[in-house]
Amino acid sequence: MKVTIIGSGYVGLVTGACLAEQGNNVFCVDVDARKIEILNSGGVPIYEPGLKEMIERNRAAGRLQFSTDIAASVAHGEIQFIAVGTPPDEDGSADLQYVVAAARNIGKHMTGPKVIVDKSTVPVGTADKVRAAVVEELQKRSLDPALCAVVSNPEFLKEGAAVEDFMRPDRIVIGTDSTSSGLHAKEQMRKLYAPFNRHHERTYYMDIKSAELTKYAANAMLATRISFMNELANLADLVGADIESVRQGIGSDSRIGYGFLYSGTGYGGSCFPKDVSALSKTAIEFGRDLKILQAVEAVNELQKTILVEKIVKRFGDDLTGMKFALWGLAFKPNTDDMREAPSRVIIAQLVKRGAQVVAYDPVAMPEAQHCLAQDFKADPNGLKRVSMVANPMDAVDGCDALVIVTEWKAFRSPDFDTLLQKLKRPIIFDGRNLYEPEAMQELGIEYQGIGRHN
Repeated sequence: MKVTIIGSGYVGLVTGACLAEQGNNVFCVDVDARKIEILNSGGVPIYEPGLKEMIERNRAAGRLQFSTDIAASVAHGEIQFIAVGTPPDEDGSADLQYVVAAARNIGKHMTGPKVIVDKSTVPVGTADKVRAAVVEELQKRSLDPALCAVVSNPEFLKEGAAVEDFMRPDRIVIGTDSTSSGLHAKEQMRKLYAPFNRHHERTYYMDIKSAELTKYAANAMLATRISFMNELANLADLVGADIESVRQGIGSDSRIGYGFLYSGTGYGGSCFPKDVSALSKTAIEFGRDLKILQAVEAVNELQKTILVEKIVKRFGDDLTGMKFALWGLAFKPNTDDMREAPSRVIIAQLVKRGAQVVAYDPVAMPEAQHCLAQDFKADPNGLKRVSMVANPMDAVDGCDALVIVTEWKAFRSPDFDTLLQKLKRPIIFDGRNLYEPEAMQELGIEYQGIGRHN
């Protein structure tokens, strides 16, 4: 099938590459000429395991192309995926200007039937706005509004495992209406996703608004589990319990399960923070206060400071002259995404208290340098107290303590003998509970995890 992907960011690139891998002819378009230039020169503007190789393979086979030509992109695809960004607005709601602009461009250039698919994460009611924008443009050219069919097909991709998630999905959610054009769109989507349903049916068909709400509900549920466990971990610290034992005890209940029950420094990234906020904002627009989600957000913001609280409790509020190694900058492993990353909050607070920070991340340091430059725009002297090094052991050399923020596999089994030699003090503040407290005690390391009985 001929497919157009509007937006060559995280969701658009993964969607386009994976659909091309299934034999479709995919045209990816973006208004960012620099991004398209990178893609056409063999680069990839984001880090995602397996994505670069898949893009190279399908470009070479002629199934995947990148362009800034909007008219050509609309002419190409019988199915038009809108996969542009929906950043949070000032009030926490999703900013739909890029989604609506993409819809208008489709309406301006289409001459025959198109299935328009909302792939971006959008609030309930967005499909109506997309349809209205397309129809308005069609009517300007005296074309039949029935040429346009709008579908909601939310993505459920985990950063760091997005290619695997797309190729072997838990579920595919498709929202359509009951009009004749909607039924045609449903059949087109069924054909497109047929290769993903060969072994068993993974597709759930529903009305459009239910599909739109499903995406937000899923992310809000996962974010709630994270904040709930972080609350329990902080309580475990106070009462002398071990959150890892608690996790195993409650996770073994089949009604609960183990997923997203790990305590840590809070969630970040491009999805959970803005989706929880946007869902809360949608509820307020309809006169409903989602108090649980408000609490989830509040807990998460506080949790990003939990390691700093532990450091201050150990060393005092004035950290002038002290140096801390920080392992992990990205909000999670296997990505270079620094959006809402806890590391940014931790670095800012340590520097504010006079400390130096020496950081290492396997992938995210270039992106982190860009983000920290923005964070410290008003305090360039503070930024001078943050440095990045080429390997984790260089980071700890001469530092007063090690702070672990992201659970990269490379951090799970370090050379503790070398670590102890390089650290000025044998202290680890572990925001991801990578190590067992008893094992650290045997090594002579002062170890502070999140909710671990020390």
